[in-house]
Amino acid sequence: LGFTMTVFMLSLAGVPPLVGFAGKYFLFAAAVKAGYVGLVVIAVLNSVVSVYYYIGVIVKMYMNEGQADVPVPTSRPYLFATMLLTVIGTVLLGVFPSSAFEVARQAFLSLG
Repeated sequence: LGFTMTVFMLSLAGVPPLVGFAGKYFLFAAAVKAGYVGLVVIAVLNSVVSVYYYIGVIVKMYMNEGQADVPVPTSRPYLFATMLLTVIGTVLLGVFPSSAFEVARQAFLSLG
């Protein structure tokens, strides 16, 4: 559970091999292309500030004493499989974002 939460928090922070980085990159690149450079600077600064809070959650998760009687997720195979698939998806979409971006682009073009 801790590992998956760490991966998701790092993705929200925008760490490069994860999907959160790809999302922020595409968003900021589109905003710069549209001429909103000032807004992108503010967004990047906010992203840097948010990393402090995400890392804080990770530190609390690993450095504080927890409860001794927490069930292990492997005792619930569906929970374990769901966590494994979402972590794999987070990493794969971060490494290969172009395929998901192309699907989203085609969906947008089909609207109009």
